[in-house]
Amino acid sequence: MGLSRKLLPFLVVLAWIILTLVAIPMAGKLSSVAGDSNTVELPRGSEATRVAGLSFPGSALESGVLIYVRPGGLIPADRAKVAADSAALMPFVAAAPAAPRASADGAALAVGFQLKPGADAAAVRDIARAGAPPGLQVKFSGTAAASLDAADASDRIAKIVMLVTVLIVVVLLLITYRSPVLWILPLVGVGVAYIVSDAVMYLLGRYLDVTVSTGNAAVVTVLVFGVGTDYALLLLARYRDELRRTADRRTAMAVALRGAAPAIAASAATVSLGLLCLLAATMGFNHTLGPAGAVAVLCAFAVMVTLLPALLVILGRWVFWPRIPRPGATPRLWLRIGKIVSGRPRLVWVASAVVLGVLSLGTLGMKTGLDDANRFSGTPESVAGQQLLAAHFGSGGSDPVVVVASVASTDQVTAALRAVPGVVSIAPAVVSGDLSRLDVTTVSPAPLAAIRAAVSGAHALVGGSAAVDEAVAIAQEHDRNVVIPLVLLVVFAVLVLLLRALVAPVLLMATVVVSYFAALGVGWFTFQHVFGFAAMDVQVMLIGFLFLVALGVDYNIFLVSRIRQEARRHGHREGVLRGLAVTGGVISSAGIVLAATFAVLLLAPYVAFVEIGFVVAVGVLIDTLLVRSVLVPALALDVGSRFWWPSAPVASAVPVVCAAPVFPAAPTVPVDPEPAGQAHRH
Repeated sequence: MGLSRKLLPFLVVLAWIILTLVAIPMAGKLSSVAGDSNTVELPRGSEATRVAGLSFPGSALESGVLIYVRPGGLIPADRAKVAADSAALMPFVAAAPAAPRASADGAALAVGFQLKPGADAAAVRDIARAGAPPGLQVKFSGTAAASLDAADASDRIAKIVMLVTVLIVVVLLLITYRSPVLWILPLVGVGVAYIVSDAVMYLLGRYLDVTVSTGNAAVVTVLVFGVGTDYALLLLARYRDELRRTADRRTAMAVALRGAAPAIAASAATVSLGLLCLLAATMGFNHTLGPAGAVAVLCAFAVMVTLLPALLVILGRWVFWPRIPRPGATPRLWLRIGKIVSGRPRLVWVASAVVLGVLSLGTLGMKTGLDDANRFSGTPESVAGQQLLAAHFGSGGSDPVVVVASVASTDQVTAALRAVPGVVSIAPAVVSGDLSRLDVTTVSPAPLAAIRAAVSGAHALVGGSAAVDEAVAIAQEHDRNVVIPLVLLVVFAVLVLLLRALVAPVLLMATVVVSYFAALGVGWFTFQHVFGFAAMDVQVMLIGFLFLVALGVDYNIFLVSRIRQEARRHGHREGVLRGLAVTGGVISSAGIVLAATFAVLLLAPYVAFVEIGFVVAVGVLIDTLLVRSVLVPALALDVGSRFWWPSAPVASAVPVVCAAPVFPAAPTVPVDPEPAGQAHRH
C-alpha cells in the first residue's frame, strides 16, 4: 500500500507525458479536418451559404481592385503610376487587367482584375504601395484584398492572444502565490490541456464528422487558459489549507481533492453542457464553438484533478517557497466583509441589485449588427479601398448579388432580373454542369427581396455578401431565441442536482442574469463613448450570455457548495460566513485571472472579438467582486435556511460528481519527508 501510494503520482505523470506525445501530431493536423473556410462559420443550410459553397469556373479566382485617388483631380504622374502597375500585375493575374475606369469627378481611377490560383496577393499589395507620387492615395480592395487582410488578422490574433494570455497568467500567478516555481505547474497543465483538446477535436472531426472550424481558435484558447487556471487556483488553495493542518502531503492532497474536486467537476459540467447547447445553433460559428469549447473545458478539468495534483505531491511543499504553508493563517479580510454583509443583509442585497440595475440601463438604445466597413477594430486596406470606391464610383459595383439557376432557365432569370428596380447590370453567365451563375450589380442596399421574388419561379438561389449578412441576422436571432432558454434550463438543472434545492438555484440564476445585463450595459456605453464602435456585434449577445451565465454560475457553485459543507457542521448563518471567508480570496483571484484572459481579446483585430472579450471580462469582474462576494451571501443570509428548500444542508452532503481522489489517504499520518536541504524551511 505504501509503495503504491508513492508510485501513483509518478505513474499519473508518465501517463500524461505519453498521452501528450501522442496528441501533439494529431493536434498539428487539426486544420486538415476543418470545414470549408468559406461556409463553415455561415448560417447552416441557408440559401446564401449554399451559394457560397458552389464552385464555378473562375469563381474560385479572387478578384482585386486597385483604386487611385487624388483629391482635386489626377495628374499625369498618377496616370503613369496606374499604367506601370497594370503592367507589373501581369505575372499574378488570370487575364490582362481591364482598362482603368475613370470616376465622373476625375479624381479616381480603378483597375479591376482576377488573380491566378495561388497568386501572392501580398505581392500585388506591394506593387500598389511602391512608387506612388506624393499626394496620390493607392488602395488594394476586392475579395483578394479582404482575404489578405483576414489572413493577416488571423496570424496576428493567433500569435498575440497566445503570447499575451500566457504572460498575463504568469504575472497573475506570481502575484497570487509570490513563488518563483509554483506558477509553472498550472501553466504546464493548461498547455497539456490545450494540446490534448486540439487532438480530441481532430479525432472527432476525422472519425465522427463533427464540424470543426479554426476561426474560433482565439476564443477557445482564452477559454482553456482562463478556466484551466481557475481550476488550478481552486485546487491549490484547498491543498494549501490542508498543508496547514496535515503533516503528510499525500494525505493533504487526498483531502483537498475530496473537498475541491466535486465543485470543480460541477463547474466543468456546467460550462461544458452550456457550450454544448450551441449544437442547437444555426449560425456556423456558434455551432462549431460548442463542441470545441466543451472539449477544451473537460480537458482542463481532467488535467487539473490528475496531473496537477500528481506534480504537487511529487515536488512537495517547497514549491510554495518562500510562502510555505504554515499553521494558523486566517482569511481576515473576508471575515470582515462577511461581518459587514451579515449586519444588514437585506439592505446589502437590495443596494447591490440597484447598482446592477443602474449599470444595466446602459443597454437602452443599444444597436446591434456590424456591416463590412465596421467589422475590424481598425480600418484594413481592403475596407479603406472599398470606401474610396463607394465615394467615387458609387456603392454596389464591387460586391454583386450572386444568383444561381439552372442552365435551362438562365435566359428567363436574366430577363426577370433586368426588370428589378435597382439592378444596374448583369455579368455574362458562368456555367458549371447544369447550373449557371449570374453576378448582379445593384444599387446599395441591394434589393434582395425583389430579386428573390423575380427569380422564385425558376427556383434560383440568391447569394453574395448582402444575402449572407441577411442570413446571419436571421440565424443569430434564431440562436438567441433557442440557445439562451436552453442554456438557462441546463444550468438550472445542474444547480438543482448539485445543491438538491430549488430556492438557491433560482436566486443564483437570477443574480448571474442580472450581472450579464449589467456587463452588457457597461459594454455598450464603453463601445459608444470610448471605442467609437458603430454597433454591438450580433455574436456578443449570445456568446457573452453563454460565457457569463456558465462562468458566473461557476463561482456561485464554488461559494455555495462550500457554504453547504460548512452549514452542515455550523448551521446556516455561520456556514455562510465561513464559506465566504475561506473561498473569498481564491475565487477573487480566479475571477481576476479569468477576466484578464478574456481581456486579451481586446487586442484582436475583429470588433466582435473585442466586444466579446470586454463584455465577458467586465461581467466576470462584476460577478466576482460584487455578486459572489456581496449579493449572494446577503441573499443567503436574508432568506435563511429556506435558501436550501426543499432540502436542508444538515441532511446530506454536496453530491460527489467525480471519481474518487487520485491519492488515497494514508492509514497513518507520518512526518512529511522533504527533499534534502528543504526541511529547515518549515
